[in-house]
Amino acid sequence: MALYSLKMAVSKMKSEPPFRSSSGIVRLQVPIEEEEVEAIDWLHSQNHLLLPRCFFSGREHNSCDSNGRSLVSVAGVGSAVFFCQPHPFSYWDWISIRRFLSESCPLIRAYGAMRFNAKAKVSSEWLPFGSFYFMIPQVSASVVRFPKQAPPTLILSRHDIPSKIDWDIAVNRALEMIKKNNSLLTKVVLARSTRVVPTTSIDPLAWLACLTVESEKAYQFLLQPPNAPAFIGNTPEQLFHRKWLHITSEALAGTRARGVSMALDRQIELDLLTSPKDDIEFTIVRDTIRRKLEGVCEKVVIKPKKMIRKLPRIQHLFAQLSGRLRSEEDEFEILSSLHPSPAVCGFPTEEAQLLIAKTEVFDRGMYAGPVGWFGGGESEFAVGIRSALVEKDHGALIYAGTGIVEGSNPYLEWDELELKTSQFTKLLKLDLPLRQKVDIK
Repeated sequence: MALYSLKMAVSKMKSEPPFRSSSGIVRLQVPIEEEEVEAIDWLHSQNHLLLPRCFFSGREHNSCDSNGRSLVSVAGVGSAVFFCQPHPFSYWDWISIRRFLSESCPLIRAYGAMRFNAKAKVSSEWLPFGSFYFMIPQVSASVVRFPKQAPPTLILSRHDIPSKIDWDIAVNRALEMIKKNNSLLTKVVLARSTRVVPTTSIDPLAWLACLTVESEKAYQFLLQPPNAPAFIGNTPEQLFHRKWLHITSEALAGTRARGVSMALDRQIELDLLTSPKDDIEFTIVRDTIRRKLEGVCEKVVIKPKKMIRKLPRIQHLFAQLSGRLRSEEDEFEILSSLHPSPAVCGFPTEEAQLLIAKTEVFDRGMYAGPVGWFGGGESEFAVGIRSALVEKDHGALIYAGTGIVEGSNPYLEWDELELKTSQFTKLLKLDLPLRQKVDIK
């Protein structure tokens, strides 16, 4: 019935042309009556492998549809227009996307992501995404969600790049560089790529549905070009959110597991709050973001300056920064300056990027890059961590990284990588965690 209503609306539009906006795109909306359909379920039923697919679920209900309902998640198939180029994302690419957006129709949005390092050599699995990939969905749904169950699947093989031995060598080399008297480097984020091949094919949407167990404090996303791998993720880290001139960003660093009891969880929290090593890492991230915001904002407020953000399996040091842009045109400057942040790269940026390029022998692709959307008067981007690239019949590449500063221990940093990838690997074992029941109101 919804499809019929949409076709009728298109027919009416042909006979009674609407006012043409400067964007050149007209958005039609029809309700799905009688029963609620989840966006991720709707997307799962659209098995059009030759059409691009996207999914984005925000942490907070900032936006509303034309009926005033909060947009919890958005799924899209096909593209009214898409943007994919091999060159780094530029000011003119931003202008090109913005010309299709409209402040009078804020739900016309371009969803997509950018590579962590646009200058690095692109590996074959990331070729369909280009240096950046954005799409304005042709047909989309935005409705409520709740966690799903994934069928237990065993892993046939697992391959880590780097291996445990090579990881120890890389971390120790980074520590030597940090300790050099003439070195400017104070932090570098080293990452790992883990290929897992299960007994059965991985459904990226089934994985994504299970990741929504952390939905309240994390973003979920999926980007899949036509007949290509799917980039999915469940990231707790916001790069920035802009609504008109108001902008927020976050500093997130330092990682600990959650305790099995309230007492142990509190003890772990205090250990993280008082850890000198984690305080160095966190302060670098927070102060760097503050300086970059101050370059385009009238005033920057940090509140709280440092606290714990708890997720179901992990807890981090956290601070929120907010400011007021001098102009909406500064959005591109914000995006290009905030990425890559010290949380996913290091500090200073150039020195950290150079060491990463020399050390890592795999392509990060869009892991740790900006992922989100542009809209007419609003935009929101997360950092594409806690993510994986799911390839049909080839399993998945799971990515994780950890910050190396003076005082880091290679063995403990490896354990942190394992903790960060566990949300994916647990879905490939028989010991599936219990899913939380969510009441839809």
